[in-house]
Amino acid sequence: MLSDSIRAIYTTNLGVKREETVLVFTDLISEKELIDAKIQCRRERLRDIALLTAEIGKSFAKKIIYHEYPSTMSHGTEPPEGLWRLAFGEKAVKELIKSDLLPGLLAKKISDDGIKKAEAVIDNHRNSCVDAVIALSNYSTSHTRFRDFLTSVCKSRYASMPLFEASMFEGAMDVNWKDLAKRTTSVASAVAKADMIEIRTANGTHISLSKAGRKALADTGILTKPGSFGNLPAGEVYIAPLEGTANGELVLDWAPMRELKSPVRLTVKSGLVVNVEGDEPYVEILSGRLNERKENANIAELGIGTNDKAKRPDNILESEKILGTIHIALGDNSSFGGKVQTPFHQDFVFFRPTITLIEKSGAKTVLMKDGKLKEISRP
Repeated sequence: MLSDSIRAIYTTNLGVKREETVLVFTDLISEKELIDAKIQCRRERLRDIALLTAEIGKSFAKKIIYHEYPSTMSHGTEPPEGLWRLAFGEKAVKELIKSDLLPGLLAKKISDDGIKKAEAVIDNHRNSCVDAVIALSNYSTSHTRFRDFLTSVCKSRYASMPLFEASMFEGAMDVNWKDLAKRTTSVASAVAKADMIEIRTANGTHISLSKAGRKALADTGILTKPGSFGNLPAGEVYIAPLEGTANGELVLDWAPMRELKSPVRLTVKSGLVVNVEGDEPYVEILSGRLNERKENANIAELGIGTNDKAKRPDNILESEKILGTIHIALGDNSSFGGKVQTPFHQDFVFFRPTITLIEKSGAKTVLMKDGKLKEISRP
């Protein structure tokens, strides 16, 4: 079963061809990380899955490149130079270093002009880029310039699978991909018409934000077209809200990997989390991350789950895909339409939301009511 599911990643999700090169990578537990035995076991199993994925891939691709690197300890942090060399080629990375561009890229402290120069370097060496990526690192590389350059410049296909667990093959991955794609693209079409979005949940969450000028992106799990990017498991529509427009209060019942002992409340003003409060140890953890850089407090993403086979609330990779949920992320959104660069991106899931779409004319449409997706007219 496990081997068959991994084969499907190559055939169904990525459509890997026999003449292609595929990069498979994972991250290893850093000496600086303090983790319990349960998390250590999950991390070790993730490495096992990565190794098996690379081995099985040899039957589908001309070349499989497998790489491990020490954990970056944060979602959204750029992976180390060694992985860049394997993905883009030695010549491209040497030129980025010579032009003094790589340090700024890795630190997520680079100007728009610097990004354009780096894109030109990558483009000049695009023939050396890998054709597809299976990212099985614990910490997500989705919201990194590394991923963005691969998909937007090199037109590589990229399956991002942070925090992945084998049980997902029998759950959220065991989905009808055609039906999932239809549902997800329909939701994206509805969201695309909105100018403002309002969210309310029974636990007290209420937030409004603008998506004016921002695209609604569909993560369907079908990554066969050049430049495709998405999670596996898949199933969400997501946007980068217009910076400075989000206002309201977020009530967290779940941290990314566990249920909270009591709610944590986040006050949002002008697009930033300005206060975190609650009688839960996670308050100190989250406050610490938000205090590292102002950009970490940015309301970076609004996502809507569309996967009817996703059920687990205790793993953010799957829980944010659950049909009938929304998720809101803090931190970086520079790789999917936003303007905020920071080595931090953290999602939080909210259950049974009511989502109201407001068009520029003022017309309102309820997309979801108490977690139930309303019937969507086809575009």
